[in-house]
Amino acid sequence: MIVITGASGFIGSCLLEKLNREGFNDIIIVDDFSIPQKQQNIVFKRYKAQIDKTDFLEWLRSNTEEIEMIFHFGAISDTTIMDVCLFNKWNLDYSKSIWKSCVEKKIPFIYASSAATYGDGSNGFNDDESQLLILRPLNPYGASKHNFDLWALGEKQKPPFWTGLKFFNVYGPNEYHKGKMASMVFHAYNQIMQFGQLSLFKSYKDGFSDGNQLRDFIYIKDILDICLWLYKTKENSGIINIGTGISSSFNQLGEAVFKALEMPVNIKYIEMPDNLKDKYQYYTEANISKLRKIGYKKSFTTLESGIEDYVINYLKRGAFY
Repeated sequence: MIVITGASGFIGSCLLEKLNREGFNDIIIVDDFSIPQKQQNIVFKRYKAQIDKTDFLEWLRSNTEEIEMIFHFGAISDTTIMDVCLFNKWNLDYSKSIWKSCVEKKIPFIYASSAATYGDGSNGFNDDESQLLILRPLNPYGASKHNFDLWALGEKQKPPFWTGLKFFNVYGPNEYHKGKMASMVFHAYNQIMQFGQLSLFKSYKDGFSDGNQLRDFIYIKDILDICLWLYKTKENSGIINIGTGISSSFNQLGEAVFKALEMPVNIKYIEMPDNLKDKYQYYTEANISKLRKIGYKKSFTTLESGIEDYVINYLKRGAFY
């Protein structure tokens, strides 16, 4: 039996579909299932039972069935929320409780960390665990993920296998419900379809021209391949970066969306809101040497190919994965 928290969300619902396609149906899904916008993500998918996230800790403590793996992808992920108590409750304390049950019941545990833990990137993007203390996240969301990483590393008792996945900029189907927190690919597509034009933030940092701020964009299908590989191998516990190792500009992203839509490129540059200027990441690029060192060999989808698949096969059709 496999458990997925955040199962009606973006990554969780795609993972559920991936597992179904691989023949796994004995799955417990956990989330807040009262949110109508997320329900389409789990329609037609196969699972054993769904459990509300408020009931899950008690279920986990009392459940006697063998659990092969918990994928803990449920979290408060809105980077604009400033309520530290909310993040402490759901991203930190809730995760600690699941970890402790995994220790007690000897359950392998994979959880979602985030590239937001790296802050402005001035300390690099190296997932060497000895370097984590120097990181300075820019918002409470990033801090909550960082604090759990540090707590997990400091625990003497650990699950038989565990890993924290520092996701970089993930895009792909099933993010329709995320609103302002959806990927830039999603927003670019909608802007272009509505206005025939894409608006990008101007740059306010030397060395970065307008639209040439850089991100490591990773397609959701690559994330799913890594998750399945980790499930099968269950080796080399620790924290690892989950990105492509290649940074691309927002201009390149926009051009790829226009190309997928067979439309001429039309990009304008707009002022960045003042409240974002001191919290904006101008560059992210995952160091994926640890991922390669522990044995993951599959190549990553290029930005242009990922966007083409996402736009043509999902966004234009309103389809789900």
